[in-house]
Amino acid sequence: MDALSLCGLGLRRPLLEELLALPAGRVGFLELAPDNWIGVGGKRREALDALRERFPIFAHGLSLSLGGPEPFDTTYLKRLRGFLDALGCPLYSEHLSYCSDEGQLYDLLPMPFTEEAVRHVAARIGEVQDALGRRIAIENISYYAAPYQAMAEIDFLRAVLDEADCDLLLDVNNIHVNSVNHGYDALAFLRALPAERVASLHVAGHYVEAPDLIIDTHGAAVIDPVWALLDAAYAHCGLKPTLLERDFNFPPMAELLAEVDRIAAIQGAHRERIETAHARCA
Repeated sequence: MDALSLCGLGLRRPLLEELLALPAGRVGFLELAPDNWIGVGGKRREALDALRERFPIFAHGLSLSLGGPEPFDTTYLKRLRGFLDALGCPLYSEHLSYCSDEGQLYDLLPMPFTEEAVRHVAARIGEVQDALGRRIAIENISYYAAPYQAMAEIDFLRAVLDEADCDLLLDVNNIHVNSVNHGYDALAFLRALPAERVASLHVAGHYVEAPDLIIDTHGAAVIDPVWALLDAAYAHCGLKPTLLERDFNFPPMAELLAEVDRIAAIQGAHRERIETAHARCA
């Protein structure tokens, strides 16, 4: 397996020209938000098709509002399925949150951690999986104001995964952010996740507003505690496709690729540890 095959970079429009200049194999995959690409034609669609020839394309949704109260837009779900099928997307993911209430709220808001919310969002995830004809992964989100919590965040997340029978997109940075903002042990949270559900991972940077308040911006470099948590994630669930998320404040492409290479290096070190342990047991 090539060192970069499990390492991805976000397909963002400001990076389009630089991504088109990358040789095949320089990253393992690209990830886009289908909400921003469905129905796009012209030169941008030509660019997307050109990238698809060289890189697998993953899709990460922004606007389905899995936990929301409003019925899904069935027309949009049909268009989304067609888009994913046309690109041959190996993975589609969405956020475990809601972002609509009689219209888009333009933010990813946390669910109340209750048994009723588990049943509600799990049923909606099942509806989406049926409409798209595929399993989806849900992402653990960062949040700041906690709604009513009858159960712990980790118990809520595990219950949704079990009830919905879906996969997990494990955002390592979000665990770190929430652990600081809400005062829990990030490593203990990580190790309590069902490893068999993890389909892929995200890693990103954030903004430190105060010692006890971190804002998940995707607009800065990844910090050392998050890199360490990523290594712990591989120890827990094995090597999975891992995306470097950067949504604005873009540095030169060389700096982004250096972070992608660091993901590959952590994966490589993890492989070496496994191989060494197997050799000792042989």
